[in-house]
Amino acid sequence: MRLRIEADAVVLDIEGTTSATGFVVDVLYPYSRARFAALLTERAGEPAVARAMARVRELTGEPDADAVRIEKTLNAWLDEDRKATPLKTLQGIVWSEGFARGDLVSHFYDDVVPALRTWHAAGVRLYVYSSGSVAAQRAWFSSTPEGDLLPLVSGLYDTENAGPKQEPESYRRIAAAAGVAADRLLFLSDRPGELDAAREAGWRTVGIRRPGEPYYGQGVGGHAQAGTFDEITVTRRNT
Repeated sequence: MRLRIEADAVVLDIEGTTSATGFVVDVLYPYSRARFAALLTERAGEPAVARAMARVRELTGEPDADAVRIEKTLNAWLDEDRKATPLKTLQGIVWSEGFARGDLVSHFYDDVVPALRTWHAAGVRLYVYSSGSVAAQRAWFSSTPEGDLLPLVSGLYDTENAGPKQEPESYRRIAAAAGVAADRLLFLSDRPGELDAAREAGWRTVGIRRPGEPYYGQGVGGHAQAGTFDEITVTRRNT
């Protein structure tokens, strides 16, 4: 069934929504795991790396943890698929450099990019809200098989600049930063908890259910749902 939704902006989750979780887990995670040691030992003095390492020590309650211990913690968090901000920050640094070198090219489901271009052409603003860092999001959207998609995107949000994805206050922050009324924002995600939080903040929501994705079996609760982006028509008010 095709959904027709009136909204001024669409906010996109990435993993499981625009892109395959399997690509992230099978390609990006091993890529970062193999490069954490060098990052933590050779570049510990860089401000972003130093801040992330300090945050790992804080979260683990290990103020004296050295680079080896921090690497072990990061790898354990990877195994758990924990959405820890310092992990995502360090992954973002590694991935950004990998995309820039051409080692990595991002993945999008076939229905996604045409829909994004259609919505953008219709005057609908596009934003991204992902557990992955803003740096990783920027690299992801600029290094695609379809070329640089960043010009389609009006803003990028992560757990550092917006907050946890299952807390309504995070969605209120995004609405305020974007300058869009809550009821004019549409959030697309595959995770019921995220959809619930967005709806509590007054947003419109659609759950994306793609066979083979980790949250497919959970359904989307009481949210509208779509299997692909081309099942969704988004129009602005008075258009």
